[in-house]
Amino acid sequence: MKDILFLDIETVSLTEDFNDLPERLQEHWQKKVQHMKRAEPVEDVYVERAAIFAEFGKIICIGVGGETSGDLKVSCLYHEDERTLLLQFKELIERHPAGKRLILCAHNGKEFDFPYLCRRMIIHGIPLPDVLQMSGKKPWEIPHLDTLEMWKFGDYKHFTSLDLLAAVLGIEGSKGSLDGSKVNAAYYLEDRITDIIHYCMEDVVVLAQVFRRLRGQTLYTEIIRNPSPEKN
Repeated sequence: MKDILFLDIETVSLTEDFNDLPERLQEHWQKKVQHMKRAEPVEDVYVERAAIFAEFGKIICIGVGGETSGDLKVSCLYHEDERTLLLQFKELIERHPAGKRLILCAHNGKEFDFPYLCRRMIIHGIPLPDVLQMSGKKPWEIPHLDTLEMWKFGDYKHFTSLDLLAAVLGIEGSKGSLDGSKVNAAYYLEDRITDIIHYCMEDVVVLAQVFRRLRGQTLYTEIIRNPSPEKN
């Protein structure tokens, strides 16, 4: 278990307002909304949906967790500048004791967290660390773990949220008033970055506990949470 790094990312739209996007990206977003067949104004769809697309969103914090002496230790990387945040994450995984044997684990990580991290790094001109060098590799050549994939048991049509999976497995969910749909407003309109950081960390805790249950292991009883980072 010491070679597994549990992670969760929180993302928001690239800008608070659609009209603040570069004109070229505005044109591409309008095309994307047409493909979505959404009747709402493109500005509203942008606020609601842009965060899930790496081309129109950005990462604001990265929750990480790992096993230390049988306990789960979780923390969260945060920086107002996304490039600096991604460099901090790259440094963290490159100095991890597991080295190139490090295995990442996230819920829906293979469809969301891992590619999102890679795309945003590429956008910022950051060379990908070895553990995120996945392009061109066959599925069985990528060691990373995805609790959604583990729960699917080969059923590729099925989606189960982390919170639902935790509920059916009898695992306590993330506490607080936030969920993924509220992060954009909490970040841009309510200045609740501390709440977002705590929410991200708790999702890492839930993720790790779900992973343990899926592997038939006992849950972590001792969880060490690092103090929330100060704003940089």
